[in-house]
Amino acid sequence: MFKYGRRSKARLKGVNTKLVNVLNELIKIMDVTIIEGVRSEERQLELLKKGATKVKYSKHMSGKAVDLAPYPISWEDRERFHYMGGMLRGIGHQMGVKIRWGGDWDSDGEIADNKFDDLVHVEILD
Repeated sequence: MFKYGRRSKARLKGVNTKLVNVLNELIKIMDVTIIEGVRSEERQLELLKKGATKVKYSKHMSGKAVDLAPYPISWEDRERFHYMGGMLRGIGHQMGVKIRWGGDWDSDGEIADNKFDDLVHVEILD
């Protein structure tokens, strides 16, 4: 069974409990690392200026989103990211938590229509 490392645990501080519960189920069956959890307004603006995000306000700022990746990280292995996204959506569905993943923003199961791939991003929908 996999478990979060010290840094990943620290990055989950302040993240919405429902999302953390989904992520805690994911780590039981797939090794992942948390890249970023809660974000300050300053950090969000910095990412916007760099072009690393498309929005001024992010769900990261309210603890309703995290960035994570399959571990060990291989940015070229898109299949593992897609597998992770499907696992997250399935776990969320089983737990009654609506999940949106940045590899399929409209959650229609079609990834070719995605205009902005953010394969590391997952958020809960209210």
